[in-house]
Amino acid sequence: MSNLDYRVAHLRERLAEGPLAELGVQVVVHGDSVLVTGSVPSTYCRDEVERIVGETLSELPLHCDLVVAAASTPDEAEELA
Repeated sequence: MSNLDYRVAHLRERLAEGPLAELGVQVVVHGDSVLVTGSVPSTYCRDEVERIVGETLSELPLHCDLVVAAASTPDEAEELA
């Protein structure tokens, strides 16, 4: 395992086991850049994931495609048949 592979694996663990507990975030190295994809619950969480990845792999260009999941309450009651 190369140093970069080790760092990416550690980063994935940090995101999953740390205060963010983000299991739905994928971090993949493509050539000379990092791609981050997945879904997060808030813009704060998205910004924190970007910050952590950017700090950890600062020598690589970062492409972030994280989606903020909308968790709103329904406008009306659901009708059950």
